Amino acid sequence: MHSPEVAPPSPLLLRIPEVFADLVPEILEGLGVQSIKRMGSEYFLVNAGRADIRNSAYGKFVRWYLPVEHSWPCNPEKMTGFVEKAAQGLLKKFASRKPQAILVGQLDPSASGRYYKTLASNLRGRTLQVFPAMEIGSAEEQHSGRGTLFCLVGKEGLFSGVISPKAANGFHPGGTKYISQNAEDTISRAGAKIAEALHYLRLHLPELPAGGRWLELGASPGGMTSELLKRGFHVTAVDRAVLDSRLANFKSLEFLRRDVATFVPEKGASYNAILSDMNGKPRDAFQQVARLSVFLKPAGIVVFTLKTTAVESAAAINDLHLAILKDAEEAGLTPVAGTHLTYNRQEFTLFFRRRNA
Repeated sequence: MHSPEVAPPSPLLLRIPEVFADLVPEILEGLGVQSIKRMGSEYFLVNAGRADIRNSAYGKFVRWYLPVEHSWPCNPEKMTGFVEKAAQGLLKKFASRKPQAILVGQLDPSASGRYYKTLASNLRGRTLQVFPAMEIGSAEEQHSGRGTLFCLVGKEGLFSGVISPKAANGFHPGGTKYISQNAEDTISRAGAKIAEALHYLRLHLPELPAGGRWLELGASPGGMTSELLKRGFHVTAVDRAVLDSRLANFKSLEFLRRDVATFVPEKGASYNAILSDMNGKPRDAFQQVARLSVFLKPAGIVVFTLKTTAVESAAAINDLHLAILKDAEEAGLTPVAGTHLTYNRQEFTLFFRRRNA
């Protein structure tokens, strides 16, 4: 009696941020995958076998993840009728799966010119026309746990598969939402970082309601503070340096010009969230977060930037991350998620929740 055949696992398309380019060989080896082809500046088509990438210690380096269930290696610029042929191919392959949405992006978002951005838009439009009508029309409306048909197009061709946004690690093709900034209104690039972090957190937790109270450590000059205030949060900002003068008129802001290391909230104070993007030694920064986490309300969260600039290998970054997780465990904080965001440099944004939630 023969055992039933098991279909081989799909190749995977992984996005590893370019800031970790020097660590790619070590990361791929740590993930237990074999590289098939590099695509653009950040994407790698790999054969993963049975490797569990999402639960690997090296999984944090993968910004976005897609099982390639349907591919069309070609050069779209030289292909007559590419959009129509691709849309019909997607219909034949995936219509029966009833994805909640169809989203198309470009393989190399940093490429000059608009050809592939326009092609992605046109392909999505035509695919939506040939598929049965869908209730969900945009990335923002998706349920994080339901399957979406994600497609990426580039000079290497078309690559697509169905996966939930949570499993893929982003609502959008390639990852999280790009946050544009108006130069006149921007205090610092950190503002886009917390905006993107809050968008990403919706993969794992309900959206945080306006009116919540945040404790921000090392807030100067106020880029993140500004974004929190714009979203209707109350912010207690702590730093030895002053905040940007444009924040002076916000009634929902309490600025305390103090040293974070010695800061203690007033008796009875409590917060829905603690935010830390402080520089310096990562474990020293997290020590302050852990110390002050006793002032979190039930179900309160922590958003912490793990800086790894001085760390020279992926293995050493993993060791640092593990040390932070142990410190969090001792402080009664449970990890929710961690990822590299568009506006992160060589650093990761980590999310925790107070354990008694």
